[in-house]
Amino acid sequence: MSVHQYIQKDAAAAAEACARHILSQLEAAAAGKDQVTMAVSGGNSPRPIFEALARSGFDWRMVHLFFADERCVPPMDAQSNFKMVMEAFVTPARFPGVQVHRVETELEPHRAAQQYVRTLQHVFSLEPGETLHFDLIHLGMGPDAHTASLFPGDPLIENRDGLAAATYVEKFQQWRVTLLPAVLLGARHTVVFAPGADKAEAMRTVLDGEFDALKYPAQIPAHLGRGVAWFMDAASARLLEE
Repeated sequence: MSVHQYIQKDAAAAAEACARHILSQLEAAAAGKDQVTMAVSGGNSPRPIFEALARSGFDWRMVHLFFADERCVPPMDAQSNFKMVMEAFVTPARFPGVQVHRVETELEPHRAAQQYVRTLQHVFSLEPGETLHFDLIHLGMGPDAHTASLFPGDPLIENRDGLAAATYVEKFQQWRVTLLPAVLLGARHTVVFAPGADKAEAMRTVLDGEFDALKYPAQIPAHLGRGVAWFMDAASARLLEE
């Protein structure tokens, strides 16, 4: 396992550095391959990353885009990760629409998760029970140390077999669909973007504290991932050990 920490002066600089890193990893992954696979996270903080990717001029024709998690809201709802990624990245980058694999949130949550699993199995040509390996997964981290839609205490954190599942997030009173730990751990490279002073305590616990993924889900990529790059700003990194 290799974990790298990249600390920038502010969130904007961290986003630019994170975008450059993602592009370099995609370029490396594309060598000698017919397709490259990437899963991304939503929310508000990564929008500048997607805007930078859209400006990059990268050839997206061989990339298949997935979502690390999604809120169970209509696809063009203001809370939709799909909507944000479409606006900030897919449309301005002229990303091939047929290679954008969203969660079908117009379905009942468990059915949406089952359909997403079928999509993953099809694109990755998986046999039953076989896990998958994204070339790159982009994640975030909340002040409570959640990542994707794996929140503290969720029994799905201990699921090491499934690909994706529906989960009810009590603090938001909302259903979501999330990739599961086996997929996060199977990624060839993981990028975690976590700026902001409100994440400083979680950052210290996740990176420097005792391992307890059920309480701090972001420790899954931090401690168990294969190749992990953390991008943070001075505010979120301020409590880390020297």
